[in-house]
Amino acid sequence: MPMTDTPSAPTRRILQGDLLDFIDDPGFATPQESPGVRWRPGHRVLIDAGRIVAVLSPDEALPAEWAGVEVESQAGKVILPGFIDTHVHCPQLDVIASYGTELLDWLNTYTFPAERRYADPAVSREGAHRFLNALWAHGTTSAVVFPTVHKVSAEALFEAAHAAQMRLVTGKVLMNRFAPEGLLDDVEQAERDCVDLIDRWHGQGRNAFAVTVRFAPTSTPEQLKMAGQLCQAYAGTYMQTHVAENRDEVKWVMELYPDARSYLDVYDRDGLIGPRAVLAHGIWLDERDRAVLRESGAQIAHSPSSNLFLGSGLFDWAQAQRDGLHVSLASDVGGGTSLSMLRNMQDAYKIQALQGTRLTAWKALYTGTLGAARALGLEGEVGAIEPGCHADLTVWDWARDDVSRHRDGLCRELHERVFVWMTLGDERNLRETLVAGRTVFAVAA
Repeated sequence: MPMTDTPSAPTRRILQGDLLDFIDDPGFATPQESPGVRWRPGHRVLIDAGRIVAVLSPDEALPAEWAGVEVESQAGKVILPGFIDTHVHCPQLDVIASYGTELLDWLNTYTFPAERRYADPAVSREGAHRFLNALWAHGTTSAVVFPTVHKVSAEALFEAAHAAQMRLVTGKVLMNRFAPEGLLDDVEQAERDCVDLIDRWHGQGRNAFAVTVRFAPTSTPEQLKMAGQLCQAYAGTYMQTHVAENRDEVKWVMELYPDARSYLDVYDRDGLIGPRAVLAHGIWLDERDRAVLRESGAQIAHSPSSNLFLGSGLFDWAQAQRDGLHVSLASDVGGGTSLSMLRNMQDAYKIQALQGTRLTAWKALYTGTLGAARALGLEGEVGAIEPGCHADLTVWDWARDDVSRHRDGLCRELHERVFVWMTLGDERNLRETLVAGRTVFAVAA
């Protein structure tokens, strides 16, 4: 039951069920040694005016003023914070699962033709509503989103997210070369559009603006300089782009910018790399690049499904952890083949296994919730089931068919059960999604 209009709900709600969230990074320790996991069976979550105001154990009495509020029992289910997708393309729902070769050919064959349609305000509005409904139906309640080069495509996302009181980061794409007509901007108009969007939408409700560079090849040096100036002038904004996704892409960047030390350096020298920078992929970075990311506080949005589907490479997450980098998880639809963060966690596990590392369910789920919130500077707002946080919550079935129910019944300890759920589960396990305390997706009982 996706909701396309502003959802309605009582101001106060009480959810009761088994709560799973995190208070710290579990790291790559073994499941039994992982710190930071918080498991609270049978607890009640008290929600008022869109925020969590208390979490009570089964033995704690309700405050007197809450006595008349119905307790919504989610017995036998697991309640998590809503997932945070740190890199996803709204218009690329139109090209998800497109057959092709590698990244650059895929962009020219599928992505750019689809994105041209978003110059039409009606297409942008329809696409924004479809996209947000799809996120909610997959358990995602916050997202860092690429629209298109068209100002109206960013406006449509901001409007739809604001109506739903959803946490959303976006901004019109900057792209003034190496793209077809209808997808190119110019430096001066792009700057005016960005400033207009910042003035209108940044900090409006739960919206935030991101200076959005498609990637280095599709911006001239003049446009990258302008983007860096925007980041400096509007310090509270984010910056999002792609970096070092594909070897051919890296080679192309170095041909276009022969005076740069590396692909990342193209961005860094124009002031685009800082603690609010979200860099998708980062597979082909060198040691010095990783030092720049560590020192700046920028994050890598690891996009496992997309990296596999486009054959881009294997991201070394364990090395990034050793290097002290912030890593979040992303679906990267449409290069990615699912908006489900669970499916992306499954792919992330396989990518690490191919490199001799085992990704625990704790590390994966932390990264899709509290870890992403920390990387975005949003701890205390999203990513945890904690008083003061927005009530962005998801309710899940442990199993959805005979095989998964059988396997679930054989689990002996908590990590085993959660890992089985993460590995066998997907959006079909999702029962309900709340954004700011309101139900935006639900499956009929």
